[in-house]
Amino acid sequence: MDRLSSLMARFRMVVDLAEPRHANLVVYGDEEAALSRLVFLPDTLGDAAEPEVFLALRVEWAGAHNPLIAALPKRIDLSLDQAPELKAILDLIRQEITHRRCGAQSILASLGQAAMVRLLRHLIETGTTQPGLLAGLSDQRLARAIVAMHDHPGRVWSTQDLAAAAGLSLSRFSELFSQQLGETPMHYLRRWRLTLARQDLLRGDRVDAVARRYAYDSPEGFTRAFRRAYGCAPVSLRKGAA
Repeated sequence: MDRLSSLMARFRMVVDLAEPRHANLVVYGDEEAALSRLVFLPDTLGDAAEPEVFLALRVEWAGAHNPLIAALPKRIDLSLDQAPELKAILDLIRQEITHRRCGAQSILASLGQAAMVRLLRHLIETGTTQPGLLAGLSDQRLARAIVAMHDHPGRVWSTQDLAAAAGLSLSRFSELFSQQLGETPMHYLRRWRLTLARQDLLRGDRVDAVARRYAYDSPEGFTRAFRRAYGCAPVSLRKGAA
């Protein structure tokens, strides 16, 4: 089960070097010049003590429209001793910055994304007490249902189908999902479908095609749901894209 690939495919991630005041991911070092601590602020820039910063990055990954980024804590402060695989990638980034050999820019872009994937893996594996998508993905049972929704948003899902994917009874699944994510399975599925629909409309896809793609009975029903979520008609986004 891959808990991140659908999100990686749907939301373009850009990781660039930045000055500490323009960064939202900074890495600090100790007196022996070893990387020791990472701070990631998903929606804030420039909260870094510059003399101590060994590495500063600007991470953009669709902001509020990415459900995983939206579910992260406002501040992630991590000792890199707890995440040796992440630390190894950050060390490679620092080496590329220091030596600046041929192709460094391409390598830095790839390593930056790899570092973010390692960070997200670590957060999923260690779990969280804060309700949201991160908490859901941290539970192997719920993650199976969430990944099924992410991978097949156009399927006509029922809560019973999702409970079966999770290997839980209907009542236990509904209770655990609401407890961990702070919303019902069907509410999360609707939000996910509308998030994807918004992307498709911005790309210029037709409203009726998008409605069918995400299992709406009619374009009118889709339009009502979209307007409730985003405060505008879907056709207005499509016209803007055109």
